[in-house]
Amino acid sequence: MREHRSRVRPHTAAALGLLSLAWILSPGVAQAQSPADWLTGLQEHVAPPGQGTPSPQPGRESSGPEQSEETAYVRMVARLTADGEEIEEGLTWRVYGHAAGEGKTSLIATKQDARPSFKLKVGDYIVNAAFGRAHITRRISVKPGGPADGTMEEFVLNAGGLRVKALVSGADAPHNTVSYAIYSDRDQTDNRKLVLSAAKPNLIIRLNAGIYHIVSTYGDCNAVVRSDVTVEAGKLTEATVTHSAAKATLKLVHRAGGEALPDTQWTIQTPQGDEVKESVGALPTHILAPGNYTVIAKSQGRVFQRDIALSNGETTQVELIMK
Repeated sequence: MREHRSRVRPHTAAALGLLSLAWILSPGVAQAQSPADWLTGLQEHVAPPGQGTPSPQPGRESSGPEQSEETAYVRMVARLTADGEEIEEGLTWRVYGHAAGEGKTSLIATKQDARPSFKLKVGDYIVNAAFGRAHITRRISVKPGGPADGTMEEFVLNAGGLRVKALVSGADAPHNTVSYAIYSDRDQTDNRKLVLSAAKPNLIIRLNAGIYHIVSTYGDCNAVVRSDVTVEAGKLTEATVTHSAAKATLKLVHRAGGEALPDTQWTIQTPQGDEVKESVGALPTHILAPGNYTVIAKSQGRVFQRDIALSNGETTQVELIMK
């Protein structure tokens, strides 16, 4: 079974027919941040949310560094691009600092607000602004003597959106039959990091600008499409993946057309002997990539097998007869 694999960038959309772009904000110049590891360079100092230090309730702040008891207000805003509009909803802010008596940096405040204001002690902090899977982390310094309504800190996420559409035999994939995973581009060691798993088609996923690898799966076996897409800051990238597949229902019988035997153990293999799927039941149904397979049934201490060939768009019943 061959997997479709292609690399597509927005400016080649018309030629390749995979991606189309719709502007959602004007593009700008901003520094990209790793989409898969938003605490790069800070892990040994910061415990991410949910690990180590319990997260405070949204809207609550606790004391910051111990250098000074003097406090000041800090207001924060975020944009997708440097010259784009402020993001008005869907933001989560996390502030990290040194809690009393601790040497490591830990989460001290969090808010879900478009324009939050934090009351912080004078000192240095690490702030993360997250918008879906898009995010940016940087340091800020809180200084004494600022304006009464607080100083302003602006965060540019350098982010856009990705929407994946899934087709099966030229039509929209049936509901809840396709899911996809998003991976980062290959790093210097030729590895990818998982950004998001079990994503559903037709939803907008917010991501930092960059190249991503999509692995889309139709059904529960090997009907898989892989493709690279490029997300640009301030743009919505729309990707279409087209699946080729066949649907096979397995049946073990005493005679042709007979009743399916319950509790049969099934194994589907490639001609080379690689396992594709295991299941148990009288009439299991699986979606498979077109190609050749060996179907093996085990029941009542006996083993039966049959070679089959499946074509794109085919729906068939595979019957094995006990002899």
